[in-house]
Amino acid sequence: MTAKEFQKIAHSIPTNPGIYKYYDEDDVLLYVGKAKDLRKRVSSYFSKTFTTYKTHELVLRIRKIQFTIVDSEQDAFLLENSLIKEYQPKYNINLKDDKTYPFIVIKKEPYPRVFLTRNKINDGSEYLGPFTSAGNVRELISFIKQFIPLRTCKLPLTETNIQKSKFKVCLEYHLGNCKAPCVALQNAADYDDGLQQMRNLLKGNLNPVISHFKKEMQQAAADMAFEKAEFIRKKIEHLENYEAKSIIVSKHLSNLDVFSIVREAQWGYVNYLMVQNGTIVQTHTVPLETKLEETDEEVLSFAVANLRTTFNSLSNEIIVPFMIDYPDPSITITIPKAGDKKKLLELSEKNVYYFKEALHRKQLLHLEGKTDLEKKKVLYELQDYLQLSEVPTHIECFDNSNFQGSFPVSAMVCFKDGMPSKNDYRHYNVKTVVGINDFATMTEVVYRRYKRVLDESLPIPQLIIIDGGKGQLSAAMESIHKLGLHGRTTVVGLAKNEEELFFPGDTSSIKMPWDSDSLKLVRRIRDEVHRFGITFHRNQRSKGSFKNELETIKGIGKQTAEQLLKQFKSVKNVKEQSLENLNSIIGAQKAGLVFRFYHNSEEKS
Repeated sequence: MTAKEFQKIAHSIPTNPGIYKYYDEDDVLLYVGKAKDLRKRVSSYFSKTFTTYKTHELVLRIRKIQFTIVDSEQDAFLLENSLIKEYQPKYNINLKDDKTYPFIVIKKEPYPRVFLTRNKINDGSEYLGPFTSAGNVRELISFIKQFIPLRTCKLPLTETNIQKSKFKVCLEYHLGNCKAPCVALQNAADYDDGLQQMRNLLKGNLNPVISHFKKEMQQAAADMAFEKAEFIRKKIEHLENYEAKSIIVSKHLSNLDVFSIVREAQWGYVNYLMVQNGTIVQTHTVPLETKLEETDEEVLSFAVANLRTTFNSLSNEIIVPFMIDYPDPSITITIPKAGDKKKLLELSEKNVYYFKEALHRKQLLHLEGKTDLEKKKVLYELQDYLQLSEVPTHIECFDNSNFQGSFPVSAMVCFKDGMPSKNDYRHYNVKTVVGINDFATMTEVVYRRYKRVLDESLPIPQLIIIDGGKGQLSAAMESIHKLGLHGRTTVVGLAKNEEELFFPGDTSSIKMPWDSDSLKLVRRIRDEVHRFGITFHRNQRSKGSFKNELETIKGIGKQTAEQLLKQFKSVKNVKEQSLENLNSIIGAQKAGLVFRFYHNSEEKS
């Protein structure tokens, strides 16, 4: 949808709070958003300038706009999150968390059973949770049963059946794990009291449970039942030890939700700590894939709403590292500077960083310390997936790097037998390419690398990986053909986002299983060439080795060049500006110099 087309319908969009939905030509939902003022928010997408290329792509695909008016910003917030969760539109943040979480269910029946389940059904039963770990839930239920005798049998314990003496006590009664309500040795009120103690334990609220047992112990001592009193005393001691281990920061804290975030490229990672009565009762970290380069605030707001809903949080206070948009006025947003709440936030941050690093380690393959057989197994697998004529014991990978659309460099890393061979790493300052041209840069560095390999009779790698799209791969193949290396090595492209490999001229790509060792090895090689290239680029910038292309224009100094880059973000964008736009930033005389430098050179070429 163009800006002109949108103007025809803009007047029909209300100025109320609500949610808006964008659809493509096939009536597929592309995006759901919320707004205080629907017309103002939707209009911002159709302005002449776009903040990101992805936003531009989204707008081009829009064919239909629908909106729903709500009473308040809070309602819009809740409706937006529920719609995203239900439909998962292509351009919305995607929370990568498709697990089914376990609940503890208190079954709706006489003398309710308590057990773990993943199926939450509308049968009138009480469901506590969900919990992030089934193993932890089983341990918790086992711990509770040590203190609170609850039945585990499936007997229909109606009052009629109990009065008719249809049942007999079982082994669980003799072991002290059940008070035998089946034969009327425990009444419903006492059983319900036990259930309430269990709820307190699950919420980390141990004080009422300990007080309850202290009263029982005192009563047992008063009744001269000293063995029973001693048994209860040991229970109290065990609970107090459990409480000491469970309370992380302070007994005096109220119920809190703690969130922290770390970003990496198009991914965000959010950790959630649910704190009740000073005890961390839940901890969970989720990855989120961003689609429109959303801010940290937007990603964290989205995650907070989803996680609080998923885990049925009723806390009235949220602790976060920075202010977020959470329109419920009954919820307090706290950004702690010191004290117990700050310690909790720091603990959450430790968890989110650990999760990110652990996930990163899982995605990469490290063969250090592995046997030759284990290394060869991975390389044989890669050979099989790519149908290579030889085992790729020698792999080289290229990547280009630039800064703000200027200062191009390129890097090459080498892996031998699946491990980095750092002595063979190479970096290149681009010599023959003017400005930013990834294709020409790739042609140059591939030619320079393998011209030297041939001149010095060095071994040719079995596999060359070009990190980039089909354009970069085609550019690399120009040099491979020119040097007569076609057929002597295999060259593949690696799609930057999709993690797909493709051969020159092929229309379809090769998708290796996401958890395969071969793809993990390719990921590691890719990440290593990124790291090596960025480090080299950073070092060159710090040494002042680069000179801004704009500074090469006669009459344009460093200050003017920096002014243009600050305004237009890159040399490429400066090159595309009209004379009028340049004039408004640096004045007519200098604008003429910059405009003629680029446009006259284009005409000559």
